[in-house]
Amino acid sequence: MRNGLWTLRYTLLNSMYFVAFCTIHACAAVFLLDRGFSNTEVGVLLAVANIVSAVFQPFIAGIIDKKGFLTNRRFIMISVTVILLGSVILLFVKDLKAVVFAVFALIYMIQFAYQPVMTALCFEYQKTGAKINYGLARGLGSASFAVTAAIIGKIIEARGVTILLIVNIVTMAVTFVVALTFIKPKDSATEEDPKNVPASRGLTGFLKAYPAFAVFLVATICFFFAHNMINDFMIQIIRSLGGGETELGYANFLQAILELPVMALIGFVLKKISSDNLLVISGFAFLIKISILIFATNMAMMYLSQSFQLFAYAVFIPAAAFYVSKTMSESDQVKGQAYVTSAITIGGVFSNLVSGVVLDHFGIRVMLIIGTAVCAAGAVIATVAMKKIRHNAAVKEG
Repeated sequence: MRNGLWTLRYTLLNSMYFVAFCTIHACAAVFLLDRGFSNTEVGVLLAVANIVSAVFQPFIAGIIDKKGFLTNRRFIMISVTVILLGSVILLFVKDLKAVVFAVFALIYMIQFAYQPVMTALCFEYQKTGAKINYGLARGLGSASFAVTAAIIGKIIEARGVTILLIVNIVTMAVTFVVALTFIKPKDSATEEDPKNVPASRGLTGFLKAYPAFAVFLVATICFFFAHNMINDFMIQIIRSLGGGETELGYANFLQAILELPVMALIGFVLKKISSDNLLVISGFAFLIKISILIFATNMAMMYLSQSFQLFAYAVFIPAAAFYVSKTMSESDQVKGQAYVTSAITIGGVFSNLVSGVVLDHFGIRVMLIIGTAVCAAGAVIATVAMKKIRHNAAVKEG
């Protein structure tokens, strides 16, 4: 298969993932509020989904790392099938809150769970001869999110939240078909004998092997406490500034479209700035992004805040992926990607547990002040982790 087709296929996987990420994650509050949930109930639901996901991701990664039946590709296919079926159920079940709670929590959790597997899939196939431009594909995934975000708000206002479920069904069907045909090159190296693959480490052994990474995971939790606070409750922030679902779409479009140039050029950027330095830079960008919102009085300041996505999330995600790929042994890489996503997820757990309650009782500004304080702590921890601690017990990134 020509090199360009590998990137095209991987881009399709990313694009469908992030279209659905917009409808499931970015619009979670919109959907659940429409189904009669309170802000506190939304926070609890998302927290439950994130807690399960945080535990589930490393568990699945450990199984995949053992080179058995469950591969990255197969797990993606299983995941999208679950999301598709769950979305179909939600099309017909509207008034039973317990069912909506369980099914939405499941699809929210499953989509988070297969995100690190998507990243690991790329590096797995690259090592077998598939020439995939990860940064470009990941950036175009963000662009797909941006386009979806730009139009979905108006469609929701015109036709209701059911459109979110229809989009989920279509994107998951396309993803399944693409994943089904995502087969390794015939001329690739022979598969490793499982007997020759180093044993996958347990949690304690893993964290001891990668001390800087272990501490950085704490910083990641702090960054995504703030990041998820903004994203999960963005509609409430925007409404306080005089906007609505349309402005929600514009805000999501802005932050997502800015990810494309950074991610597409990440290979070039990494030649100038090491991945550990980029991770520290991204942490301070997360801090600036949420700090601006404390003082926001109009949508212009909201859009200014979102523009810092260019240096925050857009830098963090590819830098973290390359950091794991460069500093960890092959037998640990799926788990390493999963731990990053688990830390992101745990940040979401704490954010969901705190944000909904604080929002209901104290308002948006207090919520944002708390998020800023946590993110500031993360920036300090990230600096210490990347600058003062060994990256790898055996090999240190240059």
